[in-house]
Amino acid sequence: MSSSTTGLIAGLLLVLIGATAGFGWLLLGVLLGAIGYLIGAHLEGRVDLTSLLPGRRG
Repeated sequence: MSSSTTGLIAGLLLVLIGATAGFGWLLLGVLLGAIGYLIGAHLEGRVDLTSLLPGRRG
């Protein structure tokens, strides 16, 4: 399993506890899933997020 897929699954698992609480939690799950996917893809080198983050430029 790739890092981006693992990140997506981790983001979705974080919201399982609140999934029954309503539509807002569903949107939170989608947001966390997308963030997890982007972080995983960045770690794999498929997406470059350094332009979005302040700090060192490499």
